Amino acid sequence: MTLGVLVALAAGLGGYYAYRLSLRPERSDEAKALFEGITYERHIKALPRPLVVHVVTVDLTAPGVDFLVTPSVLTDGYPLASDTVPGFLSRYSAQVAINGSFFTPHYVKSPFNYYPHVGDGVGSLGVAISKGDRYNEAKGGWAALCIISNQDIQITKNDCPPETRQGIAGDIQIVKGGQLYDGLAVLKHNTALYPRSAIAINADNTKLLIVAIDGRQRGYSEGVTIAELGEIMIELGADRALNFDGGGSTTLAVSDPENQPVVLNAPFQARIPMNLRPVANHLGVFANPLPAERLSRGDDTE
Repeated sequence: MTLGVLVALAAGLGGYYAYRLSLRPERSDEAKALFEGITYERHIKALPRPLVVHVVTVDLTAPGVDFLVTPSVLTDGYPLASDTVPGFLSRYSAQVAINGSFFTPHYVKSPFNYYPHVGDGVGSLGVAISKGDRYNEAKGGWAALCIISNQDIQITKNDCPPETRQGIAGDIQIVKGGQLYDGLAVLKHNTALYPRSAIAINADNTKLLIVAIDGRQRGYSEGVTIAELGEIMIELGADRALNFDGGGSTTLAVSDPENQPVVLNAPFQARIPMNLRPVANHLGVFANPLPAERLSRGDDTE
């Protein structure tokens, strides 16, 4: 390969990378209503390092709010077929979605050599329940979000109650009673700065927080430790919070007025900005359009 070809290839790759960077959300604060009972906020932080924090708040008392954990689809001997977060959102016509449990098999060796791809068989780690169908058993010590009803949402240390409608595991509960959870002490060695995904509930059980923090992107958003994630969740009003899979899996998406998926954060999969990782399962939220949008569509029922 000649020097000229190498220079052209390097320039092409540099241009492609710059283009991917340009797709990231603006590094500026934002707040807006998305759907009835659902709002979005983007918080820009300079300390302890550059961070972009994305927060979707779900009013659990709002009419039309419902949830869905990815249903099981047996694939190559595994209980799930992997999909990206926007792919899940479109498939089930949800309004909001975030990546869920840690999963296996999984590896990333390069942007061209990774597993899973969309549609490949995978298994989630920890309990998984979709519409009352339990397709994965609890994993010892792996905490879970258990949705029995909108008025009864729990974060448990291990398994979900039998009456759970939607259940999805993380690895640890990071906040309990509005404070960093004691169980976090066993993970003090986990000081790596990663993109993070988390779910939280406020003290009076009226709000669910869905949080994605970008990472691995110098000067834009450099990620947080588990303990820092817990502190941020407490600042946001969490009484209980659960850590979901992070790293390149961290993806938060919503549907736009034309029911097309829009990624709210800046995923970083296989070292490529705004690259989407297919994951095992997801948590989806359903909600009614905002009142003005209902009127414009002619579907106001009042």
